[in-house]
Amino acid sequence: MGTLPKRKDIPPWVKIPDDLKDPEVFQVQTQLLEAMFGVGGSRIPYIERVSKVMLELKVQESSGLAEVVVYGSYLYKLRAKWMLQSMAEWHRQRQERGMLKLEDAMKALHLGPWMK
Repeated sequence: MGTLPKRKDIPPWVKIPDDLKDPEVFQVQTQLLEAMFGVGGSRIPYIERVSKVMLELKVQESSGLAEVVVYGSYLYKLRAKWMLQSMAEWHRQRQERGMLKLEDAMKALHLGPWMK
């Protein structure tokens, strides 16, 4: 990526311009964003501070995916990317298990022998 981020409040631990080059980028389902980053991204400042990185979210409305861009020193951005991808997978699996339990409960309600 050749352009620098447009964000004006670059955290003090991000070195300009070195840490803004070659960000780590990955995609996550938009339905997981609130679980990962809080309502309106309220947890982003905390995640940035603890991980020593800067995050940008780019929501792609048509695909149902969001791009997470991680800026920082090489090791910090790799560690943050791994952590965030792990969080996304955990939330996705949790959501999937919840849907399966809901499906089973609905089947039990509709297919019980007393209902026939």
